[in-house]
Amino acid sequence: QVQLVETGGGSVQPGGSLRLSCAASGSILYISTMAWYRQAPGKERELVAAMSSGGSTNYADSVKGRFTLSRDNGKNTAYLYLQMNSLKSEDTAVYYCNGYMNSLHNYWGQGTQVTVSS
Repeated sequence: QVQLVETGGGSVQPGGSLRLSCAASGSILYISTMAWYRQAPGKERELVAAMSSGGSTNYADSVKGRFTLSRDNGKNTAYLYLQMNSLKSEDTAVYYCNGYMNSLHNYWGQGTQVTVSS
């Protein structure tokens, strides 16, 4: 089992910045990929950025150059951070942290709201 807890969401004006944090605990040694997804009202959940256990990253085209993913592996807790700069109104969504082991063990956090509005 893996527990994921997101923090750092909030409201910001266009052009502003936010930093999301995800704390992963439990069987974190078996997590192969950690990622951030988001879901806007009326839309499907989409991948924002992901990082493998080896450190390779990939980003959605819509966030490249604006968002940066980083990971900090502790002994009992792993942290995944998403630094979001130059935020746009279309970034408004609920952001979810994901920890993937295999198709049977795919974990989600409860989500944190990000609202970009003037």
